[in-house]
Amino acid sequence: MRHPDEFVSRPVPVVSVRPVLLPAPGRDEDLQVQVSAPVTGDELPIIVFSHGFGGSLDSYAPLVDFWTAHGFAVLQPTHLDSRTLNVTPEDPRYPEIWRFRVEDLTRIVDQLDRIEAGVPGLAGRLDRSRQAVAGHSWGAQTASMLLGARVLDTYGEPGEDLSDPRISAGVLLTPPGTGGTDLTPFAAEHYSFMNPDFTGMTTPALVVAGDKDQSALTVRGPEWFTDPYFLSPGSKSLLTLFGAEHSLGGISGYASTETTDESPERVALLQRLTWAFLRSALYPTDTGWAVASAELTEDTDPLGRIETK
Repeated sequence: MRHPDEFVSRPVPVVSVRPVLLPAPGRDEDLQVQVSAPVTGDELPIIVFSHGFGGSLDSYAPLVDFWTAHGFAVLQPTHLDSRTLNVTPEDPRYPEIWRFRVEDLTRIVDQLDRIEAGVPGLAGRLDRSRQAVAGHSWGAQTASMLLGARVLDTYGEPGEDLSDPRISAGVLLTPPGTGGTDLTPFAAEHYSFMNPDFTGMTTPALVVAGDKDQSALTVRGPEWFTDPYFLSPGSKSLLTLFGAEHSLGGISGYASTETTDESPERVALLQRLTWAFLRSALYPTDTGWAVASAELTEDTDPLGRIETK
């Protein structure tokens, strides 16, 4: 695959500030957010990023650094399941952590004025009309709720609609698939919220899955992570990365010990493709995603494939 200089903008210096604290009544502690943005430029499009289980506001630097260097402002909360907060299963908030996660993302969108005020030089530079969500693993399920996905209750009925009309696009990296009999007995017992319904997930999104990602949460194979693409309506794209496991080559951090399939080439491809998708989703005249998709299709030794509906 040719290096896609033709559709990726030149990188610029960035600044990150953490933690920016957002009041969170009912959560028992303020929401910590890392805010990363280019040091120059106005009308910055926004990505609200949800980390996977145990992560924090400083996770996923390989993606965040790329996105911000190429024009996005990225807002990263630390959810209550983070290892940095030590919320145990005995904590009364624990059974509803999945819901607190969704509320964390919505709270960020609600409090952009406070976020701008907490970062020197950022005031007035965020484009409120161009907002996207992204997430990895459990964070992808969290992000999907703002796109229109719901959680099925014990009777198989869709729960509360937590979608947000301010969110125009999403990137779901290895999102959990359907629940019920598709879950292992352990997952079914401990993760009742892992029973998503995608029929209302109408917001445009890119789903990313690895074809070697075998999860201990499901009795199915790696195709489980593609359910949000196949079971949701509307404009969607699916990027399947060849040889990728759950870390997709190493997106959770530089030299992360959690990475089981280290591949700088795969991470570099994912950086560019996710950036191009979000640019084109938020700016309808932007052709970056079309160019990137065509280049991957034409590559004689591709790292993955793209499907679109």
